[in-house]
Amino acid sequence: MATDRELVTRVTGSDDQAAFQLLVERHQAAIRGFLLRLTAGDGGTADDLAQETFLLAYRKLHTLKAGGSLVSWLHTIAYRQFLQDRRKQARQRVMAEPPEPGHDPRQAMDASILLPALLSHVNEQERACLTLAYAEGMSHSEIGEITGLALGTVKSHISRGKRKLQEWLLEHDHSLSGPGRAGGLGKETNRA
Repeated sequence: MATDRELVTRVTGSDDQAAFQLLVERHQAAIRGFLLRLTAGDGGTADDLAQETFLLAYRKLHTLKAGGSLVSWLHTIAYRQFLQDRRKQARQRVMAEPPEPGHDPRQAMDASILLPALLSHVNEQERACLTLAYAEGMSHSEIGEITGLALGTVKSHISRGKRKLQEWLLEHDHSLSGPGRAGGLGKETNRA
């Protein structure tokens, strides 16, 4: 099986579209999952942003630094696509849409349902940092590279975001651990 680096070389050297398709298949689920968490569970938007991410990656693959991490590079593109989409939405919308009637995230017992609902209670930068740290397993320095934030700022966003989520869960009689919960958010690791 070819490594990411070998596939990148085939794409940039001879425009091998089959090699790029292998890269997409290899990384699509992770990028879509990352975007799904950033968009607080909006599958349609996550799919659109994932597609835009890979289209842009194909056009810009030659800019990937030799020895650079393809995974981090793809996450950087995805995060920037997410931010661009949010700015576009903010310009188009004067008022935020009201929440759906009857939607109660407290009733969602499955982490795949509860986590996006929880992440809607923190700002975009905190959501991105929390998602990259806990869902993607990235170090604080990798998060800084992807988001363009200083290491201390990344740590602050993670800490503040966790505190907000913990406060929300306490107010709504939930915990951060246990079966079907967003386990792991309560555990801080020093991953600079």
